[in-house]
Amino acid sequence: MNNWLKKWGDRTFSGSRRFQHLAFIKYVLWWLVLASLVGVMTGSASALFLLSLDSATSLRYEHPWLLYLLPLGGALVSWMYHAYGSSSIKGNNLILEQIHDGRETIPLRMAPFVLIGTVLTHLFGGSAGREGTAVQMGGSLSEYLGKLLRIHPDDRKILLMCGISAGFGSVFGTPLAGAVFGMEVLIIGLISYEALLPCLIASLVGHAVTLGWGVMHAHYSMGQVPPLSAVVLLKVAAAAILFGLTSRLFSELTHKLKAIFTRLFRNAAWKSFVGGCMIIVLTLAIGSRDYLGLGLPLLNDSFQETTASFAFLWKLIFTSITLGSGFQGGEVTPLFVIGATLGNTLGTLLQLHGPFLAGIGLIAVFSGATNTPIACFLLGIELFGSEAAVYMFVAVVISYLSSGHTGIYTAQRLKVAKGRRLQDIDEHATLGTLKSKQ
Repeated sequence: MNNWLKKWGDRTFSGSRRFQHLAFIKYVLWWLVLASLVGVMTGSASALFLLSLDSATSLRYEHPWLLYLLPLGGALVSWMYHAYGSSSIKGNNLILEQIHDGRETIPLRMAPFVLIGTVLTHLFGGSAGREGTAVQMGGSLSEYLGKLLRIHPDDRKILLMCGISAGFGSVFGTPLAGAVFGMEVLIIGLISYEALLPCLIASLVGHAVTLGWGVMHAHYSMGQVPPLSAVVLLKVAAAAILFGLTSRLFSELTHKLKAIFTRLFRNAAWKSFVGGCMIIVLTLAIGSRDYLGLGLPLLNDSFQETTASFAFLWKLIFTSITLGSGFQGGEVTPLFVIGATLGNTLGTLLQLHGPFLAGIGLIAVFSGATNTPIACFLLGIELFGSEAAVYMFVAVVISYLSSGHTGIYTAQRLKVAKGRRLQDIDEHATLGTLKSKQ
């Protein structure tokens, strides 16, 4: 469709403007239909997932003994993946690789596999998120739609980006951030605006469909925002450096644990079994279950009261072990919790309102870990309003720079280096290949 539109666009001066307008109208209608279909499918899948997740979390609270089945649950999920869904094991990175070079295949079974795997992870107490599940379901469903309709490979890439946007926008209730995230997450330093309209449509439709299924999203308040001043800006900038370093620690630790677990345990089921045992031991040693699952009670506390000083570090460790040992789930909600609890703690040290800096930390740690500062800024606007827009933008940019060339998605390509530390960047370089060279 894009090539067809370009053919008509080349006739700007030689052809009739009437044909130009017809081509544009057909282009808009084409993507209105396709992106809406992606939004409907992904939004419905996200609704099913979120409702299932709520039920699983409620069951875990009602039956605390389910935690002791975590090793068996993890082993079951890993066995299921390696026996019947080995091509889906890369998760979000598989979708990014397919968009980049089109050589990978995204199977339709990725959607039910990741849904079941994530729900089981949360049912038994694994510390994981939900964004990865929604994005993978969106990518899998949009890939299936593209194959079914036999659309052009270039359009299929945009369709996959729509799946990412619809998944993100629908699972968090943030359609604008979802639209930009689907484009910004692919390549660090480059946003493909040709996908802007399709991604926006898919994200808006996905969000509306999820709401239509009766899903309600949590809302948080930063409370009173301090007046804009140089002093507060400096404090936010200092905190943002720590947010960026924390996101780097999370990314590096999770990748390192994945490598260690894989090296020590060739059998994927044993790897997850041992990881589940470690989570149980840590929970008993700390004497708290606050770090299990999504960690939403911790997130609520960050916007209402003072949290424990090292709550962010414990959540980081719990999540890195869970994901590093092969459990299914996303990273974003735990990153929200890590950022919010760290911000609440820093608020006391920097003499800033705790909930205010918790909101800043929520989007800033996410920015550093995903290398998507623009999407994170929009996320902050959608979650907290625009009153703290200047502080939020400063924080996401500084955190993005402070996290270095790391991130939770190893298939992210690096187009523009942060600073001047890298020279002659290969156009196909990813965070994963860059790390292996280092």
